[in-house]
Amino acid sequence: MSSVKDWIEARTKFRLSYMHIQMARELGMNPRKFGQLDNHKQEQWKAPLPEFIKHLYFKRFGKEQPDVVTRLK
Repeated sequence: MSSVKDWIEARTKFRLSYMHIQMARELGMNPRKFGQLDNHKQEQWKAPLPEFIKHLYFKRFGKEQPDVVTRLK
């Protein structure tokens, strides 16, 4: 189980918005694994992490973003 601290650190490290963090949390993603998912510029085939999260969210829930976005505390 990921703590709020892990999500806050992932948000700053990978420059994600609160919306992206909320989508990742709803998808059940692990913030400690974002380093493996992030595009490091050497891997041209990978989508940037925010786009990847949006793609997975749309694929699972059928909508572009959550109805209500809340901030982490």
